[in-house]
Amino acid sequence: MIEILLVDDESYVTESLAKTIPWQSLGVSSVHQASSAKKAIEVLEEQSVDIVVSDIRMPEMDGLRFIGEITERWPHIRCILLTGHADFEYAKKAIQLQVFDYLLKPVNDDEFILTITNAIESLKDEWEQSEKYDKLVHNRHADIGVLRSNLMHDLVLGRKLSHRLIKQKLGDYDIPIPVEEQAVMLLVQLGRPFSAADHHTLSLMEYAVGNIAEEVFGEHFSVWHAKAPHDCLLLIVSLNPEMKEQLELSRKTDAMRRELLDQTARSLRMNVSNYLKGDVSIVITEWFTFPDDIPLAYRSGLSSFFMTEQNEGSPVVFLEDKLQVYGTAVKSLEILYKPPTLIHLLESKQWEAAKEKLDHVFADFKQARFSREHIYEVYLVITNAFMYMAHKQGVYMYQIDQSGFDLLTDPSVILSVERLEQWASSMMDKLRSELSENDEHTKSYIIKQVHEIVSNELGQETSVKTIADKVFLHPVYLSKIYKAETGESLGDYIIRMRMERALYLLKHTNKKIYEITAELGYQNPQYFSKMFKKHYGLTPNEFRDQ
Repeated sequence: MIEILLVDDESYVTESLAKTIPWQSLGVSSVHQASSAKKAIEVLEEQSVDIVVSDIRMPEMDGLRFIGEITERWPHIRCILLTGHADFEYAKKAIQLQVFDYLLKPVNDDEFILTITNAIESLKDEWEQSEKYDKLVHNRHADIGVLRSNLMHDLVLGRKLSHRLIKQKLGDYDIPIPVEEQAVMLLVQLGRPFSAADHHTLSLMEYAVGNIAEEVFGEHFSVWHAKAPHDCLLLIVSLNPEMKEQLELSRKTDAMRRELLDQTARSLRMNVSNYLKGDVSIVITEWFTFPDDIPLAYRSGLSSFFMTEQNEGSPVVFLEDKLQVYGTAVKSLEILYKPPTLIHLLESKQWEAAKEKLDHVFADFKQARFSREHIYEVYLVITNAFMYMAHKQGVYMYQIDQSGFDLLTDPSVILSVERLEQWASSMMDKLRSELSENDEHTKSYIIKQVHEIVSNELGQETSVKTIADKVFLHPVYLSKIYKAETGESLGDYIIRMRMERALYLLKHTNKKIYEITAELGYQNPQYFSKMFKKHYGLTPNEFRDQ
């Protein structure tokens, strides 16, 4: 709300304005008074004043000097001068001080109200622009995080990008790892007690772990962290130039590099335990050339990562150790992770394409020899995609199928490829049916909510943003839903409802134009008249006179 300060050494002037002007209908919450510039400055130092209305001729400090001090100390305040002297020099000096307006005594109430209204609208425009700027700054930081994650997803899932484009993106997103540098990937999964947290808390914890990782590894490594497509955090690290040069002088470069990685990874686990009171499991891949070998490193670490025990005593696992135990490299199911991935197809509601994706995965499965571990890997990827979609729509999977995701209830799901294929097909059909019904119900309920809000709050500051806040949706997404469901934009609907209400009030009541203006939530009668004429071809007065 707006706060105003009235300043005049003749107190009857400020008292008259304070009592006769309909301040509340103008959106003014507090009206302060002062009999001198000195007292006015004391008020300004204690109150959050937005508009100052001041006389020019005052003892001790005249209005122009007073306005000059306001401009210097409180540049956001709108200043309006009152004077009985129609002197051009005063007006010229006021313009130099960037005074908002200049009125002559005795003050005409209508002229004064119009000036105050314009000052308020000017303030609101400035606040709106400032808010937009703050959002842009905030969104830039948020967007860089999203862009970094998107780039990570593209690279680990095998999207082909030129080195030139990757270099450009790395620079734009402040990612410090050079192209064609040797790097290593760490797959990090949050264990107890994080795994029992809700989605919002888990996201915050993942963000915190990523920040701790950047700090811990930052001493000796360049670091890039992001959420992986498959339920874990990814860190890609490369030695910084100083540490790289130091290790290359040693005859045991590989051994020292591994020891440094091991110590730093264990330090990460210790810091997470100390500061976040939880545990993480870490799998470290072999060194690879960044970014060309990212997909291979990711796929080779993923199978091992899924099968690694996740408890408080689990060590940092180096993939090269596991490969030596197996005696051969683990064969990966490339088609399972080849874009478009299952989760992307489900997210865009491409149900038939998602079914074809699974058909290709199982066809490839039957043609080659894969281990039980691969069956479990496919099961995890599919369940991850299904649960992601269900949770995104506000549904738990047990509501769709009480036993379908519980291996303790039905362990046969992962005993054979055929059983897993049947299970996946059945669960997708159930998921599709549930989400389709849920989606339609949700949209209908949102439209109903919007109509109720607009109907009940026409006289308040009703906008797409305020409505979106009340239905807990982004304004752009709400507008898109409303347009798709009704064929009319939400903004047009709000205006139409106000105009229809105005038409009724003009036709069936004797309320004055300014009363109808205030009742419909408009601050300025002239603006309301302009909107009414645009809608009906007549001004409110012309409509009543016909």
